Amino acid sequence: VCVCVCVAVGENMGFGYQVANASEYLVITGYGIEDIELAKRAWVLPGQSCNVFDVTPVNYTFEVQAMSAEKLPFILPAVFTIGPRIDDSEALLKYAKLISPHDKLSHHVTELVKGVIEGETRVLAASMTMEEIFRGAKSFKQQVFEKVQAELNQFGLHIYNANVKQLVDVPGHEYFSYLGQKTQQEAANQARVDVAEARMKGEIGSKQRQGRTLQNAAKIDAETKVFSTQRQGEWQKEEVKVKTEVTIFQNMREAEVAEANAELAIKKARWAKQAQVAEVEATKAIALREAELQMEVERMNAMRQTEKLKADFLSKATVDYDMKV
Repeated sequence: VCVCVCVAVGENMGFGYQVANASEYLVITGYGIEDIELAKRAWVLPGQSCNVFDVTPVNYTFEVQAMSAEKLPFILPAVFTIGPRIDDSEALLKYAKLISPHDKLSHHVTELVKGVIEGETRVLAASMTMEEIFRGAKSFKQQVFEKVQAELNQFGLHIYNANVKQLVDVPGHEYFSYLGQKTQQEAANQARVDVAEARMKGEIGSKQRQGRTLQNAAKIDAETKVFSTQRQGEWQKEEVKVKTEVTIFQNMREAEVAEANAELAIKKARWAKQAQVAEVEATKAIALREAELQMEVERMNAMRQTEKLKADFLSKATVDYDMKV
């Protein structure tokens, strides 16, 4: 098996197994292929032709001269990064057919790209006034990019990046310079006007703030007086309420004290009565007990007297009996 790595742009490879580098593609034509075939690696058979092309984007630097609708010339410096569109198989086939046979840095390809860019830029510039181009420079550059890309699509080319620089005057036609000076002067004049307006607004604002300060101070004083009066009235109401509650509480306490005193007096009277009754009952009980004791004493005395009398009588009887006997 013969393995060959393709390295030269447009180089016709031999038969065998061919392999392209990372940034390259194989273009195979001939036997068994109706049109062309693109591949990164493939077997190249007898009767077939194999070429290789590089897909690395290339930077093209131009200074496009164009004229506005007023026939005023200007220069548009630009750097375009252009290469085949590798994510679109149809675009890659177009590039392989139309561009790959030529070196991408060749005069042919450079003139092709330059012609497209200059043509579209001039057509677009001719439809716009210099004022529109200058004021809408960003929009103008974007339109140039879009129109150039639309034309390059037919060759399978894609703009990967476009750096359109500041528009430049053609020597002898210093329109952009004068327009820039005009813009600077207008900006300076506008700045002076803005400063004057700002100063005026500052003075007016200062006076307005002073007036608002005085108004707010008067308003605050009035609100303070109203608030003070309201608070004083509320304090007086609260004081009357508290005094009333204190008086009610004192009256209630006095009533409770009077009621307690009356109840105490009733209890004292009841206790005094009970004490008197108890004292009388005690006196009666003592007298009754004394009477009982006295009666017991008298009974005992009577019994002793009776016994004595019995003894005396018995003794006398005995003596009398003894004397008689």
